[in-house]
Amino acid sequence: MNDKRRRIDVVLEPEYLEGIAELDLNEVRRRRDTAEDVEAQISYYRRLLHGRMDLLDFEARRRSGAEERTILEALPEILANGLILGSEPSLRHIETMPPLPSVTGRRLIDKIMDDGVLASLPELSDEELTEAMERLREVENQLSGQRRQLHQVIDKLQDEIVSRYRSQQDEASLSG
Repeated sequence: MNDKRRRIDVVLEPEYLEGIAELDLNEVRRRRDTAEDVEAQISYYRRLLHGRMDLLDFEARRRSGAEERTILEALPEILANGLILGSEPSLRHIETMPPLPSVTGRRLIDKIMDDGVLASLPELSDEELTEAMERLREVENQLSGQRRQLHQVIDKLQDEIVSRYRSQQDEASLSG
């Protein structure tokens, strides 16, 4: 692997899975673990985006009159609702939380992704709010696509590992 390329780019290249049947089992596991770590980071970024999208959505509803509370009053509910990821949240532990990627290069989105998003919401015009939501959706769609691809890679690596274990069990039962 080239150390100067992003891990996600390396993991999503077709070469990452080429010849996995000939690789040492430890190498297959290492690749799976790397892919899982990258997927966990992408999932983390998506959760951050969803949180920002929930905040922007609330602000839009507040401005339209559909919501009377301030964003600070509604914040606990917004944050609690954002953690519902199905029947059981799967918040996998990430050893080191990576910095947010500079995925947009657009000043408005960078402002929305900043930790001071609550303070900056009242300063946004309605057009900026709409534009920010559109841009966040674009980024979320990109991350979701990458996440789906990562799941395919992880599944193939996991299938290889399971196949090897089954082969070892079959060999053990034939010789035993």
